[in-house]
Amino acid sequence: MTTETLNISEAQLVEYSQAHNEPSWLTELRKEALQLTETLEMPKPDKTKITRWDFDSFKQHETTGNLYESLEELPSEVREIIDVENTENLVIQHNNTLAFTKVSDSAQNDGVVVEGLAEALINHPDLVKKYFMNETVTVDEHRLTALHTALLNGGVFVYVPKNVVVEHPIQYVVLHDDENASFFNHVIIATEESAEVTYVENYLSIASGEGNQLNIVSEVSAGANSKITYGSVDYLDKGFTGHIIRRGVTEADATINWALGLMNEGSQIIDNTTNLIGDRSESELKSVVVGTGSQKINLTSKIVQYGKETNGYILKHGVMLEGAQTVFNGIGYIKHGGTKSIANQESRVLMLSEKARGDANPILLIDEDDVEAGHAASVGRVDPEQLYYLMSRGISRQEAERLVIHGFLDPVVRELPIEDVQRKLREVIELKVNK
Repeated sequence: MTTETLNISEAQLVEYSQAHNEPSWLTELRKEALQLTETLEMPKPDKTKITRWDFDSFKQHETTGNLYESLEELPSEVREIIDVENTENLVIQHNNTLAFTKVSDSAQNDGVVVEGLAEALINHPDLVKKYFMNETVTVDEHRLTALHTALLNGGVFVYVPKNVVVEHPIQYVVLHDDENASFFNHVIIATEESAEVTYVENYLSIASGEGNQLNIVSEVSAGANSKITYGSVDYLDKGFTGHIIRRGVTEADATINWALGLMNEGSQIIDNTTNLIGDRSESELKSVVVGTGSQKINLTSKIVQYGKETNGYILKHGVMLEGAQTVFNGIGYIKHGGTKSIANQESRVLMLSEKARGDANPILLIDEDDVEAGHAASVGRVDPEQLYYLMSRGISRQEAERLVIHGFLDPVVRELPIEDVQRKLREVIELKVNK
């Protein structure tokens, strides 16, 4: 069977799955998902028409990369992102190849699993199955989740047992330098009771992504009284059509905090949702976006609060340059039964061009009485008085705008959990602003 629009058949997917020694349950799931792509509807992001976006075309399902024996062999682009001397937990993906893995002795001795997803499917198939496409994301949610499942070709798996605190952050770096590469990466971060981990991922392009796909799903599961900090800097080429889902679920007293630098240069749909299931669980969802050229960015940030005394906070800052357009959908939803919960959000968009557009839509859905909720949203141009003040001190207009942008985004940038990643995000912002 070959779908009408995809240049890959069921037989080819089965061959790929078997060649990578995947468990039979995943092979069957790929086949089911491919069939679903023919019947499921596309997602319908609010205020963004995607009927003309091409989510199907890609040049190759898998492109190979290099294998690295040591940190010293890593490409200079990767070495700029990580602190080679002090990196203890690291997974490198070069195009669609798992290229390098390093895990500290202490983490291994504590039973922590840090592996590329392909490796984890061989070593821990049942554990991966427990968390793969679970209740936070489902294969049949819409056509793009089915497509992701069928074409899965990379990712990482992190599992932290009960009472284990991972001392050093876990970093996942994806280097794109092959113009034929598409990314259908799947990330799973799972902690058992009273565990703790910091995870940071970086996507970096040094080649064209024209005519290729970025279809990413991250599933984050926090056990009772555990804490997960998830940071990311995405900076992939404008040629990619992007659909990114990052979702989390918490048990009682657990915490999931997100700090995301969304710097990809192509048009993209982004869904970041946390489900606070357990009582007293909490989540902070912080993201920065810079749009350039003719980019269209639809970012939905959502925290759904089921448990009692939960706390959800959304903070988003975006800067739109040239003809870029963004839609910020912020949703705080306190379900019936979530008494004494708190839901707050803040969305701000700064536009630096007459052609740039921003739309901030704060939404509060409250099914309980005894709660606290609030929102703030603003969309506007650069304050001319700020620019005038800076320029009156001998600063050029371009430099003044640069300073305003960095000041506007920094409250979120400084929340990223690793200093080197903060530095890299500031450098990426600088690159996009000065193009």
